[in-house]
Amino acid sequence: MTAAGTGAADTEGEPGGTARGRVAAPSESAAVPSAPPAGLRKRAATEGRDLTRPPAPEPLPVPVYDNHTHLEFEDGIEVLDPVDSLDRAEAVGVCGVVQVGTDLETSRWGAALAASDPRVLAAVALHPNEAPKLFAAGKLSEHLSEISRLAAQPRVRAVGETGLDFFRTGEDGRESQLEAFEAHIDIAKANGIALQIHDRDAHDVVVSTLLRVGAPERTVFHCFSGDAALARICAEHGWYVSFAGTMTFKNAHALREALEVADPSRVLVETDAPFLTPEPYRGRPNAPYLMPHTVRRMAEVTDEPLDEVCARLAENTERVYGSWAFEGADDSRVPEGGSRNQSSEEPV
Repeated sequence: MTAAGTGAADTEGEPGGTARGRVAAPSESAAVPSAPPAGLRKRAATEGRDLTRPPAPEPLPVPVYDNHTHLEFEDGIEVLDPVDSLDRAEAVGVCGVVQVGTDLETSRWGAALAASDPRVLAAVALHPNEAPKLFAAGKLSEHLSEISRLAAQPRVRAVGETGLDFFRTGEDGRESQLEAFEAHIDIAKANGIALQIHDRDAHDVVVSTLLRVGAPERTVFHCFSGDAALARICAEHGWYVSFAGTMTFKNAHALREALEVADPSRVLVETDAPFLTPEPYRGRPNAPYLMPHTVRRMAEVTDEPLDEVCARLAENTERVYGSWAFEGADDSRVPEGGSRNQSSEEPV
């Protein structure tokens, strides 16, 4: 997570479609694990914060994917379990999500959820702010080994969120953050899957690290927080930039300028729910069903038809993570043109 209902609706508003058709459910004969228990984490209460859930927005004309969310969190007066959240999202044109881990517990939980629901893929990692604590406890290598094991599961399609956070971690913890970041990069490349980067107040070092050790073929700057200059660097190297609800905030002029110059084929969208709720509901509980607000604002910024923006976002997301369908999950793990093994408002 940084400092930001699945599903789909076609142009006539029928829920359940995707940019390529409805997410395929498993065959009746397939053995599908049960979803893991809900409410693994609870977002800390903030005094004066409105804890009511915003209403559902108008469905998108073409379904899209939320490529970074945290369904393990409970937040607000009305608690949504993961299936409720996915159903609400599906009704407004968000046809799938990437459930993202930040430690072993949430990574295992996300992998289990992805194995149980065709609308979910998983990303697994140790959040950069976890690395110094694990290093001090002598457990960093052990936990990285478990992340490597989880990354081999067929519905785990990314290593993340990993990266560098110089906002919360001081000089004494940066060496262990960098060690963990480089280890996560190696895990992503070894498994031929995407890398989701948490980059907070560390743009220059994140970029230099990727260039020094070699970025995975599909590298995503989650909750992009840079400016137009960083967006141009990402475009130059073929890295993806993922925009969250922050780009809708009134003071987020730099983010909107970054979107204007970003390579359209390398732009993604996310919620980072339950954080970073888009305007006009900033501060209230976030969930994937609210992502249409961000998508519509993106279309306004780029001055493009909403259906074209949605279709391109869906295509870009599938290029990074592959198919969400259960059937043939092992075969769909590697997006077309990729290889399994490559040589080459409160953040968490």
